[in-house]
Amino acid sequence: MPRYIRTVHGSRNSSFKMRLVIAAGIALFSFISYLMKADVNEITGETQQVALTEQQEIALGLQAMPTIIQRHHGEHPDQQAQAYVDRVGQRLLQSLNNALKKQGRQNPYRFDFHLLNDDQVINAFALPGGQIFITAALYQQLETEGQLAGVLGHEIGHVLSRHGAQHMAKQQLTQGLVGAAGVAGGDANSAQLARMVGSMVNMKYGRNDELESDRWGVEIMVKAGYDPYAMIGVMKILKRSAGTGRQPEIFSTHPDPGNRIERIKALIQRSYSSDTLSHLEP
Repeated sequence: MPRYIRTVHGSRNSSFKMRLVIAAGIALFSFISYLMKADVNEITGETQQVALTEQQEIALGLQAMPTIIQRHHGEHPDQQAQAYVDRVGQRLLQSLNNALKKQGRQNPYRFDFHLLNDDQVINAFALPGGQIFITAALYQQLETEGQLAGVLGHEIGHVLSRHGAQHMAKQQLTQGLVGAAGVAGGDANSAQLARMVGSMVNMKYGRNDELESDRWGVEIMVKAGYDPYAMIGVMKILKRSAGTGRQPEIFSTHPDPGNRIERIKALIQRSYSSDTLSHLEP
């Protein structure tokens, strides 16, 4: 083999090994950083990997709130409807906080409930720290107070479980691993493939969050005196809305309502007796 060919091959091998070393360093740093983001959830007592402190979650939610409201055409002008949402939300929170107090725990979050003046997008969501939103398009579909309680209880569950902060920590880990893969591959295609894999991982993680928030919603509803089977009605409304061609935006992050109906039914039947549920408000 001519000397210049050996030199070129040697240079390529050396460059590839260097990229691998750098990529391994980036991946290791990202993983260690992720593990160091451990914090104990004051409400559940569980150790979680989160990117923010509770106070940072609250500050982030308050900072993002005006942009979210503007994006959905402002807050709804019907003050009676807003007061109704507030009343149901506060009823859920009061029951939750009373239960936590008996356990020697405290809710560190500041909750506010917003009815958005968006009659096109069927959605409800929560920002880290306690800012909770429901669009008019979803609100107008609800048939009972219990169904509204189910929607709000589910979103409260996202906040209590710190899903936003968890997702941000995992996203930071994913970005680090994506960067490492791009360095190792040495081209844009490698980085693009890694991003696709990362997106799939994060989407699966988000769907598990939804099921956990369903469990929170059921628990909070029962504490507040609402029949948790009202959540089944919410799932049917979402499924019916999809059948009319109005694909709810909520489907972009939530599991299919049909699948959730069976899970919610099983959870309720496993957790509560018929006697316990018989006196609850629908």
